[in-house]
Amino acid sequence: MGPQARPLRIGNASGFYGDRFDAVRDMLTDGPLDVLTGDYLAELTMLILARSRFKDPRRGYATTFLRQLEEGLGLAHERGVKIVANAGGLNPAGLADAVRELAEKVGVPVRVAHVEGDGLPVPDGFLAANAYLGGAGIAACLRAGADIVVTGRVTDAALVTGPAAAHFGWGPEDYDALAGAVVAGHVLECGTQATGGNYAFFGDHDVRRPGFPLAEIHADGSSVITKHDGTGGVVDVGTVTAQLLYETGGARYAGPDVTARLDTVRLTQDGPDRVRISGVRGEAPPPTLKAGLVRLGGWRNEVVFVLTGLDVEAKAQLVRDQFDDAFARSGARPAEVRWELARTDHADAGSEETASALLRLVVRDQDAEAVGRAVSGAAIELALGSYPGFHVTAPPGKGAPYGVFEADFVPAAEVEHLAVLPDGSRVRVAGPAETRVLAPVAEPALPPALPVEVTRRVPLGRIAGARSGDKGGDANVGVWVRGDDAWRWLAHELTVERFKELLPETGPLTVVRHVLPRLRALNFVVHGLLGEGVAAQARFDPQAKAVGEWLRSRCLPVPVSLLDTSSLDTSSLLDPTEVNA
Repeated sequence: MGPQARPLRIGNASGFYGDRFDAVRDMLTDGPLDVLTGDYLAELTMLILARSRFKDPRRGYATTFLRQLEEGLGLAHERGVKIVANAGGLNPAGLADAVRELAEKVGVPVRVAHVEGDGLPVPDGFLAANAYLGGAGIAACLRAGADIVVTGRVTDAALVTGPAAAHFGWGPEDYDALAGAVVAGHVLECGTQATGGNYAFFGDHDVRRPGFPLAEIHADGSSVITKHDGTGGVVDVGTVTAQLLYETGGARYAGPDVTARLDTVRLTQDGPDRVRISGVRGEAPPPTLKAGLVRLGGWRNEVVFVLTGLDVEAKAQLVRDQFDDAFARSGARPAEVRWELARTDHADAGSEETASALLRLVVRDQDAEAVGRAVSGAAIELALGSYPGFHVTAPPGKGAPYGVFEADFVPAAEVEHLAVLPDGSRVRVAGPAETRVLAPVAEPALPPALPVEVTRRVPLGRIAGARSGDKGGDANVGVWVRGDDAWRWLAHELTVERFKELLPETGPLTVVRHVLPRLRALNFVVHGLLGEGVAAQARFDPQAKAVGEWLRSRCLPVPVSLLDTSSLDTSSLLDPTEVNA
C-alpha cells in the first residue's frame, strides 16, 4: 500500500464465529471502505476448531468465512477493498488454499496471503496451543500486494494495526500511532457492540439492527469511529466507552506490537454517529506473548428441575436429598456436584410459568460414566416419586465433554512469526526491537468527592452504564458514567468493598479496581469468577456477559442531584445523615 496521508477506512464484519452472515455483503455495499476485517476467534472457538481439525486435518478454520466470500470476493474486487480476517484459526494455510480455489471458481482474480507461526508445540493432554501474534505479518502481506490476508491466532486489534502500519508506513517503534490503532481495533473487534449492541442505555436509541462499525484511521494513529450512513444503531461516546472497557484490565493494555495506555485515551463526539479517539500513548510491548492452550477438561451433565407453586425451598431440598441417596447407593458420586436454585417464581402468579422456580444440577467428572447414566438414571427414576408437580426442562442426557482454555506466556523471541506472501515466499517477521516488562500504573488521583446531600436508594444503573466479559476464568466489569458530577460520586462510592457488597458472589474472590478518569470509568477484574472458563460452563452466565447488568440492578444511595427528579417520590428520599447508613 505504501505510506499514505489520507485516512484509512477500516470496517468490521464479524465479532465472533457465527455473527451476522450478511455483514460482509452489507459492509461492502453500504459505503466506502479500504479494508474489511473479520474477527472469528474467541477462546471457545479455538476449542471448537481444535476438535474439528482433530476429526479432519484439512479443517480447523472458520468455514462460514468461505461462504461469505462467495459473494464478497467479487464485491471487494470491484471496490478495491482489502480483506483481512483471522478465520484461519488452526489452519490458515488450508483456508488460504480454499480461498484461492473459491476465487478460481467464481472467476475473481485475487492475490491471497496468510500469516502463520502462532502454532506452538502442543503439550500432552492438550488439543492446541497458540501464541497471539501482532499485526506485523499482516502488514508484510499487504505491502507485498495481497488482496486477502487470512491469519491464525493474532490479537483482535492486529487486524487493524497491520493494515494501518502498511498504509501509513509505520515502523515497529511508532508506539503512539500503533497504540491508537490498537484502541481503534479493540473498539471494532466485537462488531455491533460498538454501535449500540449489548448497550446499557439501549432504550435511548433504535438498536434493533445496528450497523457494523468502521474506523477512519489517521497517520498519527488517531481515529474516528463511525458506521455507514443509513445503517441502524448509534455511535456515541457511551457506546465506544462501553466497548473500550470490554474484556480489558488496567491502564496498560499489552499486545505484541505495542502496549497501549488506556488511561491516555480521549473520546469526543465528532458529529452524529462519529466519535474521535485521540491522545493515545504507546509503550514498547512486553517481552512475552500471550498463549492460549485448549484441552478437554472432562465430562459434564446438567438437569434442570421445575418447582412450581408452594414450598419451593422444601421441594428443592427433597430433590437434593434424593440425589444424595442415589449417589450413595450407586457408589458413583461425580467429582463435582453443583446445585443452583433460581427463584424465578412469583406468589399468587397468573400463569404456571411465572409460578415456577428452576433448580439446576450440574455435575462434572473425568469419567464419562460418572456423569452419564448414574445421573440421568437417577433423575428419570424420580419422575413418579419426588415432589408434587415434578418435571424437568428437557430429558436428562448421557453427558458431554467440556473444554478448558488456559492462558500462558511465552518469550516473543521464541515464536516464529511468518508472512506467506501471494507469490508463496515465506518471510520471517522480526520481533520488537525493544521491549518493556509490564508494571502496574500508579493509581491516579480521584476527583473531589461530591458534598454530602440528600440521596435516594435506586439502582446503580439509573446513572451508570456497565459492560462485562470473560478472560479465561476471570471476569471484568467496566462501569462508567456520563457526567463529571456523576464521576465524582462514582469514583468514591464504588470501591472494591462496595462492589463485593453489591455482588455477594464476588465476596471471597480477589477483585482489583482500575481507575480511568478520562473515560469516567472504573474497571473491576474479578479473579476466578468463571472457574475454568467459558467452555467449562461452570456458571449460570459462563462468559460473565450479564454481570454488569446485575451490578446495575443493585440499589444504593445515589445523590438526588444526579437523578431525573421529575418522577421521584420525595417520601423515599434519604437525608444526608442517612447516606452512610
